[in-house]
Amino acid sequence: MARMKFVCDAERCIECNGCVTACKNENEVPWGVNRRRVVTLNDGVPGEKSISVACMHCSDAPCMAVCPVNCFYRTDEGVVLHDKDVCIGCGYCSYACPFGAPQFPSQGTFGVRGKMDKCTFCAGGPEENGSQAEFEKYGRNRLAEGKLPACAEMCSTKALLAGDGDVVADIFRNRVVQRGKGAEVWGWGTAYGSKKAGQAPDTGAKS
Repeated sequence: MARMKFVCDAERCIECNGCVTACKNENEVPWGVNRRRVVTLNDGVPGEKSISVACMHCSDAPCMAVCPVNCFYRTDEGVVLHDKDVCIGCGYCSYACPFGAPQFPSQGTFGVRGKMDKCTFCAGGPEENGSQAEFEKYGRNRLAEGKLPACAEMCSTKALLAGDGDVVADIFRNRVVQRGKGAEVWGWGTAYGSKKAGQAPDTGAKS
């Protein structure tokens, strides 16, 4: 059985927020909630990196460990979901998650902010697959349709990878091996025809 995972390639992410928009549009995410967001480190300085962050569907999910009503559950594909009918909105999962994935859907005083909302890996919820009730609570169930999450499919640079953890890991591993290090990461040698990355191309001009 495939174990679904996300991986974001920081060398390819261009902070376009296409993944964020795709998620909100596909699942009609409640106002004030971003199931996925792009975080940039060292913004505006040389060497800045961006990465797309959402629920990582952990194998040992801390949200599941702290939930007092056990509303979180794991599917056969390893996707961590939650039952909004059971959720009491205590917010413990929000405090426990290192990625800030579970969020309250609206502003308000503590205790009256409603049910928690989080990334579902576009796998819906406990309701019948493809039902209107499932869509209204959790968004579209693309996995049941044989599709991958909308955020990954809409990533223009293919920085965000989603799917079987073993397959995703192989893709990322091959990228790292092939692109090298330093200036070679960006492919200057290929783009400008130089024999060595970072070296000025040979124009053929005689001195």
